[in-house]
Amino acid sequence: MRKTSSWLKRLQALSNDPAHPAQIALRTYALALSFSLLPSLIPFLAAFVTKKRTSKTGLPGLKRVLRREFGHDGFAFSVTLAVGGGALIRHLWRESEDGNQQVLPAQNTSSKTSPIIPCPWISLHSLCYLRHLTVAQKTFLSYVFSSTFGVLLLQAGRRRFLRMRRLRSLPDGNLKDGPSPTLDLTLLLAVRAIDAILQAFILRASAPKPLIPQNIYQHTPHPDLVKVLLQSERDKQTTRERQRLTSRIDALIFWACSARIMWCFFYEPQRLPRSYVKWIGNLANVDGRLLQALSFLRDGKRWSYLRGSPEFRNLLATYAQELGHPAQWGDPLSLPAIGGQAANVTWQTLGVKSRPNIGGIPCEIVHGHVGQEFGLSASCTANAFLRGVTAFLKAVAIYLPAHFVPVILTRPWSLLKLHRAVATLIGALRSATFLSTFVASYWYAVCLTRTLFLARLFPWISHDFWDGPYGCLLAGSLACGNSIWIENGRRRGEMALYVLPKALRACLPDSWITRCSKPVLIGERIAFILSLSSLLTAAVHRPDSLRGLSRWTLAFVMNGPNAGFWKRKREAISVPPTPTVPLTPGGGKQQVI
Repeated sequence: MRKTSSWLKRLQALSNDPAHPAQIALRTYALALSFSLLPSLIPFLAAFVTKKRTSKTGLPGLKRVLRREFGHDGFAFSVTLAVGGGALIRHLWRESEDGNQQVLPAQNTSSKTSPIIPCPWISLHSLCYLRHLTVAQKTFLSYVFSSTFGVLLLQAGRRRFLRMRRLRSLPDGNLKDGPSPTLDLTLLLAVRAIDAILQAFILRASAPKPLIPQNIYQHTPHPDLVKVLLQSERDKQTTRERQRLTSRIDALIFWACSARIMWCFFYEPQRLPRSYVKWIGNLANVDGRLLQALSFLRDGKRWSYLRGSPEFRNLLATYAQELGHPAQWGDPLSLPAIGGQAANVTWQTLGVKSRPNIGGIPCEIVHGHVGQEFGLSASCTANAFLRGVTAFLKAVAIYLPAHFVPVILTRPWSLLKLHRAVATLIGALRSATFLSTFVASYWYAVCLTRTLFLARLFPWISHDFWDGPYGCLLAGSLACGNSIWIENGRRRGEMALYVLPKALRACLPDSWITRCSKPVLIGERIAFILSLSSLLTAAVHRPDSLRGLSRWTLAFVMNGPNAGFWKRKREAISVPPTPTVPLTPGGGKQQVI
């Protein structure tokens, strides 16, 4: 009975430790389940509210989703096995080393007390020379072991779910394996892990040296106080310069990634995640027939101003009629390929007044329905402005929760202070302005290239080039990413980390995206294991190297909501207070630096 009570007390004490493996596993499971289950339930909630249920949003579909997410091979349990299992291995490893250190002195004494029984790992530990590893290396190996089982279980569950879905949709169809179901998650982890490694290197290079002596915190004077303070200011200046450099690198990464993503959206959307393509299409507000014509124009065979389009001649002709214009406005055989006086004669015949001296599709077709109700469908400036305003309103609905929800979860009472509530609101509006500028700058760069400037400057160049992949769409893709400078420095880093996995996915070979071969699958597993292990090791030993979402998530998983980063956020404390130092050798008036 006494042994049972002692074990219960010990279990209760361990469960209150936020760094205990059981606590880490519980937080990981709850967080992973919320990430995977809540988005899956949104279609069912929408169907319940609108009362428009389909076969996918009925009770059988809900049962399948719950079985997938709560299953032993679901996302939540697999991630918990990887994170919580590594924490358990690390805990047992540390306990075995503590037991080994206690056993060795007991064996060298003549005491009659029974020594602590060493863990069976001790012999293997000594045999493999694991005792020479650093603490961080031991943590990394612990998570490598658990992440291996986690990724195998996760991929097996995802493949089983995809096979069942294909059987329901195509009972007699082709059931060959498609792309890896965990590719996007692997790229996300790899990008975050590489960023953590780079940030750790930057922090190590810019770390200030501990030059302040102990008696500077006391009231006794120190002769080198001025030198110490000057060195401290130089260290702070170095840190600020490195942070500015990091912010510029983040902006450059976002610019390059957004250019690649937008180019792929128009020409190779299969390289991007479907949900991301749908989201971009909602913001871009481009008719699918125009996207298809641009894709045909790229190969130069199925749609061309110079050679016409016998097979797809009516592709944009019907779109032009829907917009209230003559069908010839969308017929490549009727449109001038180059500018000049010949183009003016054609435009006079077709009744187009917005394209003097230039060829190509009329702007009214490219702009679509935007500005029609105001009679501004032919104005490129009005088109860019109205699209920017529409994107701003949509972005406000996205960024208001993104800025306010973290504050509500961590420090809700800070919103009672007017200046903090206003600062949060300004941050949300600033992010919405960034996204609206992204959209508007893309469209205006397109119009500058094909209508307002470059096509007029070089009228003899065919619009097969200006409207092709290296003309107006490339100009728009290169221009839109510059809007990242509207965001503040911290948000630039998070935005760069958000788009980089998608840009990397768009650069992968087609065979890796359309079909996952065995070598590719093995390579992805290795990348997943090393990336997740690196992130978890950084969360334990170098949490300052993590940024944005990864920092928030791993701080909660590893330390709980009452420790470190989360506690400072709730208390609205960003930097620890600097101790007071005397201004004069006489120890007179004190001042906080």
